Parts: sequence; C-alpha cells; structure tokens
Amino acid sequence: MKQLFRALLRYFFKGLLVVVPLGAAFLLIFWAVKTLDNALNLSDFLWTDPKTGKPMYIPGLGIVNVVVLILVAGILVTNVVTDPIKRWFYRWLNRLPLFKFLYSSIKDLTEAFVGEEKKFNEPVLVEINEFGVKKIGFVTQKDLSALNLPGDVAVYFPWSYSFAGQVIIISADKVKPIDKSAADMMKFVISGGVSGL
Repeated sequence: MKQLFRALLRYFFKGLLVVVPLGAAFLLIFWAVKTLDNALNLSDFLWTDPKTGKPMYIPGLGIVNVVVLILVAGILVTNVVTDPIKRWFYRWLNRLPLFKFLYSSIKDLTEAFVGEEKKFNEPVLVEINEFGVKKIGFVTQKDLSALNLPGDVAVYFPWSYSFAGQVIIISADKVKPIDKSAADMMKFVISGGVSGL
C-alpha cells in the first residue's frame, strides 16, 4: 500500500511539473488578451441588439482594434508622416516633460526588442568581483565618449523572473562575448538559469 501511495505521489508531482507551467502560461495569456479586449472593445458603444436595445458585446473586437490601429500607425509613419510633422510632434512632446519621459523610455525599450537596431543582440559574460562571480548581460552601448568614459561600455543585466534589470558601466576588457543567440541567453537569464541552453 505504501509503495502504491509513493508511486501515485511521484506521478502527481511529475504531472504538477507539467501542468502548472502550462496552466500558468495559458492563464497569463488568456488574462492579458481578455483584459486588452475588454479595455479596447468599442462594440458596446457602436452596436445595439435590435431585439433588446441593449449594447452588444462582440468578443475579440478589442484585439482587432489594436491590430488595425498598429497597422494604420505603421502605414502612416512610413508613408505619410514627414520630417516637419515629426519635428512638430517632438516640439510638442518637449512641452510635456513627464509624458516625454514615459514615451521615450517605452519607445526605446520597444525598439530594443523589435526595432531595426535591436539593442539586446550581444550577450556577454562579465566578472563582477574578485571571487570570480560572473553575470550574463547584453552590451547596449559600445562608445561612451559622450560621458567622458572612453574604453568603457554599457551592459544591461536583466533580472530573473522579471522584465526589469540594471545597467552598469564597465571597462570593455572585462566583458567577454558569449557565442550563443541573444534570445537563448535572455531566456536563460529570465528563467533564473533553469532554461536549457
């Protein structure tokens, strides 16, 4: 009886290791999509049910709105928005310091992942103390002459299980390139080192 109980317990924990990450990932994606859809779904305001006269909710319309908005913005920025319009926008942005800070920070972070010049594409290993402790990071700036720091580089260290991180300035000779893809190294760091390489 004890052996049967132990076997069932072992199977339970092995199943837990499979089901919990899958369930959590699906739940997080479902929550994000549902929240976005609810926040941006305009069907309540645009359509009413002809039988009842009440607002009619169309599931998924919020996501469609986001996709269409992003596509239209991309088309406009690529084909219509000219340099004078961009300069006017940035002049207007400079008058709103808090909004400018938020906008430029989010824009830079977005460009770092999906822009034409991806910033987190050079994984490196940095020895951070005399005991030989090493951290994995990503070189974000190779030339810091503007800060009067020639020969130094900026390295971003993401934190495990978070989208936050920290930037340090370190001598370029203390930074060793890693011969792995940036995506694999980011996954390794974000997962706390448990993701396979």
